[in-house]
Amino acid sequence: MYDVLIIGAGPGGIYSAVELLRRAPQLKIAVFETGHPLNRRKCPIDGEKVKSCVNCKHCSIMSGFGGAGAFSDGKYNITNDFGGTLYEYIGKSYALELMRYVDEINLAYGGEGTKLYSTTGTKIKKECLQNGLHLLDASVRHLGTDINYVVLENLYRDLSKKVDFFFETPVQSVTACDGGYEIKTGKDVYKCKYCIISVGRSGSKWMESVCRELDIPTKSNRVDIGVRVELPAAIFSHLTDELYESKIVYRTQKYGDMVRTFCMNPRGAVVNENTNGIITVNGHSYEDPAKQTQNTNFALLVAKHFSEPFKDSNGYGESIAKLSNMLGGGVMIQRFGDLIRGQRSTAARINESFVVPTLNATPGDLSLVLPKRILDGIIEMIYALDKIAPGTANDDTLLYGVEVKFYNMEVSVDNHLETKYPDLFVIGDGSGITHSLSHASASGVCVAREIAKRENNA
Repeated sequence: MYDVLIIGAGPGGIYSAVELLRRAPQLKIAVFETGHPLNRRKCPIDGEKVKSCVNCKHCSIMSGFGGAGAFSDGKYNITNDFGGTLYEYIGKSYALELMRYVDEINLAYGGEGTKLYSTTGTKIKKECLQNGLHLLDASVRHLGTDINYVVLENLYRDLSKKVDFFFETPVQSVTACDGGYEIKTGKDVYKCKYCIISVGRSGSKWMESVCRELDIPTKSNRVDIGVRVELPAAIFSHLTDELYESKIVYRTQKYGDMVRTFCMNPRGAVVNENTNGIITVNGHSYEDPAKQTQNTNFALLVAKHFSEPFKDSNGYGESIAKLSNMLGGGVMIQRFGDLIRGQRSTAARINESFVVPTLNATPGDLSLVLPKRILDGIIEMIYALDKIAPGTANDDTLLYGVEVKFYNMEVSVDNHLETKYPDLFVIGDGSGITHSLSHASASGVCVAREIAKRENNA
């Protein structure tokens, strides 16, 4: 019997536990995680002996302590303009307050000395507007993949002294019972008064099943589909040196669709991701100059919302990713020049490119994978970016596909992130409400404070 059971050891679960220990240290807490402890999270892809995904039982990139963000480039965006809609539930000022609070924790646990970037007062905003682009406002703390790992190590060191962690322990079901909840993991059953579900994007299918079983209302969310662009770091250096990550949005002239940059990694590397057995692409970057590359990568994504009768936005994204996996055996790569000329890239053309790929991917033709409307929007966005970063539309710019950002069905919760069941909370990206490290972490702190308040006032 525990006071609090947390399902998922990603940012939401971690910062829930951190705040509970600070505000209600008397509570007995356990965390259940499908993946491995941080020190055992190792992807077998080394680029030499193992060059592509081998479909591990638990993907060490997507699951384990730290969640899918453990090996990201550790960007904490302090803003309500993107990263989720947490502010719609708890208010804009409180959401920002919690994000800044999380930033303070990160600095205290190893992130000191990292830089906080800001779009305030930048001339780049005006330059974007003059070219039909819109730069979103944000402050960005960049930890880097390496420092992010150090922060997580330090957090786990302290948490593990007082919190029971159960790794490689998938939760099968959550059941409401007298006075709380019952959690089943294989042959074992655990009970608690409070239950916090924080399963991330990779737990979206499981979250949907829990909502069906408990009859918790949900509504369809979106799916983001696109490519990861890789080009010489010098082309975007005037943006990344000042802002590090620039969130730029463009409305296409042809369809009026919104295309945006996402997850910019200056001098970073492109990597594989395995989500429920489907191989997609992402990017990492490092704070340590010795680990940096000569390239910058970022995603270009088109958000697709669906109306009745279709509700399975994630299924739509999965089908496109599966097609890429079918044709390329995983991630596909194509030169921009080949794409606009209607020809597939070959190994010879990739080798002759002035941009050296940081990920071993299969040369191919992305026009055979991505729907025309999405691909047209991406091409139009590349030409628009070329106006503020000349060289973006060079023939040798590399495009990796596909990149898909899956979002959970948005779970019905109140302004405490509590479901219709008392003391059952759903937080983080698994809720469909948050879409970033900062928002997910803030949601964990929010719920922890509510639980502590109830306990301390009991």
